[in-house]
Amino acid sequence: MDKSKRFLKSKRSFRRRLPPIGSGDRIDYRNLSLITRFISDQGKILSRRVNRVTLKQQRLITTSIKQARILSSLPFINYKKKFDKNKPIPRKNRTRGPRTKKKKDNFSID
Repeated sequence: MDKSKRFLKSKRSFRRRLPPIGSGDRIDYRNLSLITRFISDQGKILSRRVNRVTLKQQRLITTSIKQARILSSLPFINYKKKFDKNKPIPRKNRTRGPRTKKKKDNFSID
């Protein structure tokens, strides 16, 4: 392949994401505003790759979340309804008797 036809990568600078935990933040079971950032909508602890934290920070986060759950300051499960339950629509022509078969009309050609 000719050098002139090669794909050139753009040399744009990219913006580095800020770490979710600052240097002054204490990872503690009482710091609920910090802990709730690392829990999913369902109440599960998010993985380290999703959180973008170090291994040591992730261990501290998980232990503090578990402590907060045991001390009942955080729920184990989030009970958010995914769907609203609608009232059932009544069926038309509802009868309360035994079901009977409809007789077929026999058409005879005379």
